[in-house]
Amino acid sequence: MRYLAVLEKGPTSYGAHVPDLPGCIAVGETKEEVLVLIRESIEFHLEGLKQTGQPIPDPSSTGELVDVAA
Repeated sequence: MRYLAVLEKGPTSYGAHVPDLPGCIAVGETKEEVLVLIRESIEFHLEGLKQTGQPIPDPSSTGELVDVAA
């Protein structure tokens, strides 16, 4: 499965969340670290859903970069 992870750069770290999996988040010091951590978070989140008999949401979120004049 392939889920969209939204990455956000903060003053001292990076955050990530997965729109299709509410509550699935990660924080890391670098972009590379947060990508590793969000992948682990997704796997952990899906395993928790399976263990409790909840359905696994199909990935449905997508993203696009939009250019605008500032």
